[in-house]
Amino acid sequence: MSAEPGTVRPGGRTARVRTAVLRAAGDVLAEQGFDRLDLADVARRAEVGKTTVYRRWGSVTALVADLLAEMAEQSLPRTRTGSVRGDLRANASLVQRTLTDPRQGALFRAVIAAAACDERTARALRRFYEVRVAEWAPCVAEGVARGELPAGTDAATVVRAVSAPLYYGFLTTGTAPDPADAERAADAAVAAAEAGVYAASA
Repeated sequence: MSAEPGTVRPGGRTARVRTAVLRAAGDVLAEQGFDRLDLADVARRAEVGKTTVYRRWGSVTALVADLLAEMAEQSLPRTRTGSVRGDLRANASLVQRTLTDPRQGALFRAVIAAAACDERTARALRRFYEVRVAEWAPCVAEGVARGELPAGTDAATVVRAVSAPLYYGFLTTGTAPDPADAERAADAAVAAAEAGVYAASA
């Protein structure tokens, strides 16, 4: 089965073109939003031929899907602190810094808005978060193994519970979370998990 446009990742010049185009696409999303994303404009910004961009990605939604795939690949690995609380505070801090960053915060706001009305973007965004949750879920599993959390705790749900209030506040108030918000979100998720809220028997 052939790959979809924008999913082939060979090295060399093709890799450099992909990097330049995805960077340009991210810039447009952050500056102007999804509705202003145009393949010809992205090609101009990336200083590559329009034909190359149209042939490789074919549509704005394919380009955004590839951008999200690249963001998942390039995201920082999980932190190990030796405790589930420390690990999840590190996770919350990473989310907080991402949403506070002027470019990244604006980019996520644009993609989340686009996902509400475009199914391909929605699928790509779900896949992005699946990858990130899977990266951090072992923190919770290790906490269970150390006896910090009840057996049967759903690791993925706990990780989502950490970032959920940070995204909610970001999208509903227009204000990026601060470090205190991040620490509070992590501590609330840990407290709920310790109480068995996310355990299979709950």
